[in-house]
Amino acid sequence: MKTRITIAGLLLALIAGAAGAAPSAAAVPGDPAVKAAKHAVTAYRDDVVDTLAKLVSYNTVADKDIPFERNPQHLGFKKFLKEEAARLGFDFADYGHVLVIGLGAQDAQEKVGMIAHGDVQPVDPSKWKKSPFELDRTSEPGKLLARGAEDDKGPIATALYAMKSLKDLQVPLSKRIELYVYMAEESDWEPLVAFVKSHPLPQVNITLDAEYPAVTAEKGYGTVALTFPKAGAETPAGEPAVAQFSGGFFGSQIPEDAQALVTNASPALEAQIRQRAGKQTGMRYTFERKGDDLVVNAKGVSAHSSKPEDGLNAISMLADALAVRTWPDSAAGAMVNFLNEMVGTGYLGEKFGSIAYRDNFMGPMTFAPTVIKQNAEGPQLAINIRRPQGKTAQQLGNEINAALAQWQGAHQAVQLADVKVKIGDPWIQQDAPQLPVLMKVFSYFTGVKDPKPVAVGGGTNSRLFPHAVSFGPAMPHTVYTGHSEHEFITLKQLLLNLEMYTAVLAELAQ
Repeated sequence: MKTRITIAGLLLALIAGAAGAAPSAAAVPGDPAVKAAKHAVTAYRDDVVDTLAKLVSYNTVADKDIPFERNPQHLGFKKFLKEEAARLGFDFADYGHVLVIGLGAQDAQEKVGMIAHGDVQPVDPSKWKKSPFELDRTSEPGKLLARGAEDDKGPIATALYAMKSLKDLQVPLSKRIELYVYMAEESDWEPLVAFVKSHPLPQVNITLDAEYPAVTAEKGYGTVALTFPKAGAETPAGEPAVAQFSGGFFGSQIPEDAQALVTNASPALEAQIRQRAGKQTGMRYTFERKGDDLVVNAKGVSAHSSKPEDGLNAISMLADALAVRTWPDSAAGAMVNFLNEMVGTGYLGEKFGSIAYRDNFMGPMTFAPTVIKQNAEGPQLAINIRRPQGKTAQQLGNEINAALAQWQGAHQAVQLADVKVKIGDPWIQQDAPQLPVLMKVFSYFTGVKDPKPVAVGGGTNSRLFPHAVSFGPAMPHTVYTGHSEHEFITLKQLLLNLEMYTAVLAELAQ
């Protein structure tokens, strides 16, 4: 387990302070900020898209077989950013996993930082109309589709042209602006942890990797991983059984696909499964008979696992479709029984003992199956946790273990193996002096009156930088497409982000 959070009452007081820190947004940005923002979208509406197209062309998924420092895709991405910085008139520093692009005197005492990341999550090319590493500008008019378009290469492109617009107009800046591009945010935070300990950082920072109006709290990331051993209960001869159950792609994506193999499936049993599956809204199923066996394929909707409400979880829904009976406790059958008895089709953990809870500001804990890995010992089910403040890690861990023990006691033939419970900490920013600027810029350019900071389920690099909060790129109450198999940013949103980033930098760095 990771470090436990502090006393819940103290955190409640801190987040109340952060949530209440948002000022009235009656003020408007100054004339230089508004002028620079308008210049940005007038002068660079095509350039920012072209730069995004180049950024997404590099497949910057972490590759376990190729070290980062030798990965030609990562090296090509870094080379392009260096050349782009030089072309736009900025200085550039390469610290390995961390790239810093700067505007202003390098020895400046005061700085404003923007934090983004250049790596992306894995992707299934077969699910895309064009290559996910080609910016698709035509398949869906108004949308720019590619892996990284929203998370997080779109923000990099807009940050570059926001800086360029300030440079064009020679907006008088008293602070240096630095854009930090981290190359392993999706896979390994340790190089960035080491970097921030040994380098002077800006006093005020905004992270371009979440939502508007501004994010002052993030849930803690966790995982419950369980292996269902192959040496389970034997299925009586001729009795129906779930011989295989699989699904999911990676741990921070709500799974879009799942598959089950049911042996000795009579036509009557198939009819029952079809009928139950047919009651689910939005899911798509295919059924294939192979003699006495039945293959069931489920198709849901992928989403970022921090927002399970935006997806349709194929693992959970397929298990529910199979809940026409209790299955013999083979490895796959036991997993299906476990999913139906302990998880269900929801994502709040309400069936998993007493773990469910919520915080008034940060919202509910979410608890969603994301991926099943087929290991030598048996299939491993991973359940993604996003937890708010309100319980300590020890309390939540104890409750999870108690629920597992209770289920284990009722299923003596199944000896859960390699049980892993990891619980990360929620994060709260109670000291963000830039919030008044962020709120007034957001209000001015969107027309939203009196915006307030929000909390999100995801975790960003805001946690590592001084006084950092996230600012975009996604609008509130919209589906976040990062980590999904339909990732995009609209042209309208890209240009709105460009306006707001430009205005914020002008306000913060003057």
